[in-house]
Amino acid sequence: MDHLALLSGDPATFLREVWGRRTLVHEADTETLASLFSLEAADDLITTRSLRTPQVRLAQDGKVLDQSRYTRHATIAGQAMTGLLDARKVLALFEGGATIVFQGLQRYHEPLRLLVRDLERQIGHPCQANAYLTPPGSQGFALHSDTHDVFTFQTHGTKQWEVHDNEGARPVHMRPGTCMYLPTGTPHMARTGADTASLHVTVGINQFVWSEVLRDVVNRAIEADADLREHLPAGLFADPDALATALRERLAHVAGLLGQVDADAEVDRLETIFGTRRQPVLAGALLDVLDVRHLAADTRLRRRPGSQATLRTRGETLELLLGDRRLTLPARVGPAVRSVLDAGVLTPADVQGLDEAGALTLCRRLVREGLLEVVR
Repeated sequence: MDHLALLSGDPATFLREVWGRRTLVHEADTETLASLFSLEAADDLITTRSLRTPQVRLAQDGKVLDQSRYTRHATIAGQAMTGLLDARKVLALFEGGATIVFQGLQRYHEPLRLLVRDLERQIGHPCQANAYLTPPGSQGFALHSDTHDVFTFQTHGTKQWEVHDNEGARPVHMRPGTCMYLPTGTPHMARTGADTASLHVTVGINQFVWSEVLRDVVNRAIEADADLREHLPAGLFADPDALATALRERLAHVAGLLGQVDADAEVDRLETIFGTRRQPVLAGALLDVLDVRHLAADTRLRRRPGSQATLRTRGETLELLLGDRRLTLPARVGPAVRSVLDAGVLTPADVQGLDEAGALTLCRRLVREGLLEVVR
């Protein structure tokens, strides 16, 4: 599924004209959005999954409620567990007007895990997903703004938003199927109607920004230079002119260090960080671990939904960035790996450039790493 197209309409127009610049409201497929996080899914998480804080928090009238009002303690095998949701208390507070906030849903709700991974693959920035369940006639948070870009979409009920953007303050009526994009720093608040609860999901885009990238480059260049770790002189301001001269010399030195930075290597490092620290997508991997020992030349395999793979050649080695880890293989298996990545459903016999034993070994490895899954 092209989640960016679902949330923004035309992805090319969004990325070129809208992203980071102005608010966008878009009507998408209602059933598809509801399938990502429905009222029934929210009920299941609250009442049967034994979630713990900070996976869930509650807010009412612009204030976050103390977790002691809706959590309990328990023990398992003699070990204490704290911060467990007390479903009865949560439901009572919800009925009394509190908003239930599900945080970091990409970590424990599979449809949103897949949405986040797909968005990250398309836009190249880290993302996260929260959801807000608000009872009728209530408001969870006062007027506020976020420090990151946000996609929000309604999956149940309606909500009246007040958005302050370049066009001034304006209302936005959110109903099931409505998506809205808010650039960083856009003030907003929302309230549900009087007749029904509201459930909406927000996908936060934690954008890489130049200041952070450059700060990291500068800090690492400075920390690697032992001369820049020496103390400033005693009597620090006795001779301001000498101190200013010394500072100018070191600024020139730092400029020289930065002039030696390999920009290609820095981009490579940033790509490696992004390509190895995402939330893993491993649904069904337990069954694959049990099946992989019986893999045969005619076993049908396919790419695991939500998986990603960035292929890079490094001399005599091949790197696969799999989202949550880096896999290193001999460069000679490059054609075989590419044939796997280009295929839909395949068997080890379809792998190019390797004999049967080599193809089986490669496929077993890629199943264990979560890139491939067994078709059952």
